Amino acid sequence: MRVDLLAGVTYNPAVMPSPVPTILVFDSGLGGLTVFAEVLKVRPDARYVYAADDAGFPYGRLSEAVLAERVVAVMERLIGLHDPDIVVIACNTASTVALPHLRRRFSVPFIGTVPAIKPAARTTRTGAISVLATPGTVARDYTRDLIDTYAAGCKVNLVGSRRLAGFAEAELAGIPVPDHDLLEEILPCFVEDEGRRTDVVALSCTHYPLLLARFQALAPWPVTWIDPAPAIARRVIQLIGEPVPGHEADDDEAIAVFTDGAGIGAPLRSALHARGLSQVVMEPWPMRLNGE
Repeated sequence: MRVDLLAGVTYNPAVMPSPVPTILVFDSGLGGLTVFAEVLKVRPDARYVYAADDAGFPYGRLSEAVLAERVVAVMERLIGLHDPDIVVIACNTASTVALPHLRRRFSVPFIGTVPAIKPAARTTRTGAISVLATPGTVARDYTRDLIDTYAAGCKVNLVGSRRLAGFAEAELAGIPVPDHDLLEEILPCFVEDEGRRTDVVALSCTHYPLLLARFQALAPWPVTWIDPAPAIARRVIQLIGEPVPGHEADDDEAIAVFTDGAGIGAPLRSALHARGLSQVVMEPWPMRLNGE
């Protein structure tokens, strides 16, 4: 039993039976809200747990071994508490590193998030695409394998941003960064070379669509921005089916869980509530590095 940070009341998942699936959406922070929003559209009847391992944010600073161990440990607690029918890993970094470990350890189905290189290659008309991601995602062999498999005929520009995920978190917390800071991060995506220029940008961190409206306003020319969240939502339907007829969604059936919660102020609480997460609870899980 934990304390609901919004209402100041106790919450016990064991006394919340539901006739519909429980869907757990997991991220290191708030980026997974973009995926949660799309999944909610296709299964509005489901019970949701949005879990943010904000004590470990950002995951890009962790070694792959530490990250995999961390995600498996946190997931073990979340699965034990909430008994989800399906888990969506709404994080490119966690998916590319920890997903194989999770699937070996747990029987619940997992859906991961990978750089949207395949749809970007299908969408481009100029053959010039950019992949906007974290430095870790840009550097991983997994990303390069996707390029070789699906975009071998394209000019692929990999752009790793160290700051955008934090900018997205700040946006939801009510402290948006100036336009020039955002523009500095996205400008490398826009390339003119050999008579063609970028016409598609794959948003390969789930935090980035939180800033999409500002990206569109600041872009030096129009491009197609690809958000992987709708495809993830379609995959959820493939695995667990369509909504249960006659079941009405309820505010009590969507909660947000944080492993730290230090950055939860009034603007963020309002943003979570507006997205259908009226309950916010804490599952403290400090991040310990270097044997601390």
